Amino acid sequence: MKWIFIVFFIFTGLILPQTKGIISGKVTDKFTKQPVPGVNILVEGTTTGAASNLSGEFVIEGVEPGSYRLRATAIGYESLLKTDIVVNTARPVFVTFEMLESVIELEGITIKSEYFEKNPTEVNSIASFSYEEIRRSPGGFEDVVRALSVLPGVAQQSAGRNDLVVRGGAPSENLYIVDGFIIPNINHFGNQGATGGPLSYINLDFVQQTEFSSGGFSALHGDKLSSVLKIDLRNGRTDKIGGKATISASQFGLNLEGPAGSGNSFIFSARRSYLDFIFKAAGFGFVPEYWDFLGKFDMKADNANQFSFLFIGAIDRVNFNNSDRDKKFDNARILGSNQNQYIAGISYRHLYSKSLLNISLSRNFTDFDSNQRDTLLNPVFQNKSAESENELKADYVYKLSSSSELNAGLSAKYIQFSGNVILPSFITSFGDTLSINNLNVEKQYFKNSAFIQYTTILFHRLNVNAGLRYDYFNGISDGNTFNPRLSLSYMFSDRFTVSASSGIYSQFPSYIWLTAEKSNKNLKPVKTYQYILGAEYKLMSDLRIKAEGFFKDYSDYPVSSLREYLILSNTGAGFGGSDDNYASFGLDPLVSKGKGKVTGVEISLQKKASDTPLYGILSFTYSKSRFKALDGIERPGNFDQSIILSLAGGYIFNKNWEANFKFRYANGRPYTPFNENGRQDASEINSKRLPATHSLDLRVDRRWNFEGWNLIAYIDVQNIYGRKNVSNIRWDFKENKPEENQDIGLLPSIGISVEF
Repeated sequence: MKWIFIVFFIFTGLILPQTKGIISGKVTDKFTKQPVPGVNILVEGTTTGAASNLSGEFVIEGVEPGSYRLRATAIGYESLLKTDIVVNTARPVFVTFEMLESVIELEGITIKSEYFEKNPTEVNSIASFSYEEIRRSPGGFEDVVRALSVLPGVAQQSAGRNDLVVRGGAPSENLYIVDGFIIPNINHFGNQGATGGPLSYINLDFVQQTEFSSGGFSALHGDKLSSVLKIDLRNGRTDKIGGKATISASQFGLNLEGPAGSGNSFIFSARRSYLDFIFKAAGFGFVPEYWDFLGKFDMKADNANQFSFLFIGAIDRVNFNNSDRDKKFDNARILGSNQNQYIAGISYRHLYSKSLLNISLSRNFTDFDSNQRDTLLNPVFQNKSAESENELKADYVYKLSSSSELNAGLSAKYIQFSGNVILPSFITSFGDTLSINNLNVEKQYFKNSAFIQYTTILFHRLNVNAGLRYDYFNGISDGNTFNPRLSLSYMFSDRFTVSASSGIYSQFPSYIWLTAEKSNKNLKPVKTYQYILGAEYKLMSDLRIKAEGFFKDYSDYPVSSLREYLILSNTGAGFGGSDDNYASFGLDPLVSKGKGKVTGVEISLQKKASDTPLYGILSFTYSKSRFKALDGIERPGNFDQSIILSLAGGYIFNKNWEANFKFRYANGRPYTPFNENGRQDASEINSKRLPATHSLDLRVDRRWNFEGWNLIAYIDVQNIYGRKNVSNIRWDFKENKPEENQDIGLLPSIGISVEF
């Protein structure tokens, strides 16, 4: 550790030349995206500011490097405050303001959004994160998904993975949207049929804003049950070519961005892991390595017409070293996962006076190559499959009045699936024999959807969001779903708001689940009825407390007709190998007879950085999830964690120094104990619990600003007191006894970025 601190602090006493920075941005209407001129933009705590021009654009020059807040005010609009605007000398900081017309009035006072933005189309269970809030999150590897772990209702599979387990739902129940394009899984080494993995392949450097819904989301989104994560990427700089070089805890990368003609811009990044070097040096028997790429081109034809092109790709490999007996035993537990995946798309936006039209065409593709060998290096399992989705969609937004808007959309998907699965003979830990000698299939499917949603504000206090969604999938016998949804929020005062929502949510079976047996085409869409009741109170403009209670009623979940205890809601976290009895792949005859219920309550207290440069969030979740498979026995879900407590925060000391921490506690997840012979009994499924998990992560950031470039360095110490959290218990065939699989203890790391 000593050398890390020497490298980090050696420059702290130097007097470095600095220059001033620039803040630029654009102001638009929240609904129509039309530019809003004449908006006053003020840097809080200073007399520096600017006004938006006819195109909604503004520029503030001569700003000293540091962290600021920007306030946007205009007659007829709610004021809006942006925090964590970090100005540097390398490139202009671009800030977007999406303004809402002032329609809610209480006793003649116009309500101000202040530090907490509102989204009229999503009134429940919403949280937003800016780039800076994600970047500085301790123990997060600057990963978009890992930053969500501080939110109420979000459970973790283990410290080494970022599977989203939201309000008791399976990791397969989450929707990822990047710049309007749906991506099945945004993680390296992603799970087939699920949405988790160790690390996201979205480059945080290009993330403008994220929005996360943990339940009760509107009719705009479908084919998922638990959550929606929307990631908006920023445009490239338009003044000159610039870039960034980074070496972090797990990877190094290079970014480039700049103008591409008048009003156009591009961004590009390439990153490579160096985990393979670390694993080889440490003598591990398996060596993961990955690459990822991101490219975006934005073209502004005129003020009303805009085009955007996006490409994101990832290459993942796991190499094995079976040079000795111990490595062979260890590697026999690991499902080798080699993947190639990408998303490519083009979108077009046309702005009308009171409406906007979005049309997009995209293709996402994932090539899976999963395999596992025994201790004699004989093949046990092989899955070579490919999934692609080609989607054409259109969304239309019409602003009916200052207090209401109408959203409507259509989507059509053409899907190609091919699978080659070999499972010669495998005896599960429950004594069941699985055998798929050779499954070789090619399928073509179609998915279509349509939605309509109406949002309005009644009586200057009541926000109403009503919508209906229709989804169709021809891969199953009855692939029609109709999902009505309703959300309400009522503002009793400028501080106190009560909200409620209810709706039906449906999700179609995974493509690989449909391949093992012809009868699996008779599966039904999984369905949940969701009910949410919440309240929010602003203690101060920068401090609020929220509470929500939720209930999720699951039906028609796929269960195995051979393994009567198996329900696929309890699968999907991890890599789905022999330790999972290959359950997550759904290679069984399946029927839609699984049921489940999840109940819970969440409380959070959040403080934004203000005149007091202290920020943080305290969240507590109490929940209970229970599921029934074909045997009719109610059991805790695999991801049931009844108590989750997290506390995260930080302090901005000055323009150069910032410190952050994150503490997280959760009671242990359920597991099935082993008998003396290494077998498990169905009667004992999830009858025991792992020890409680807890850890404390710390991070310190230091910035230096030079003429035209800057340097950022950080120290990130995960699990600072070295807690050996148990992530699962499996059978050790060498020692013939149960073995605790523990997460890494104390893990210090450094990161350095140079931006120019």
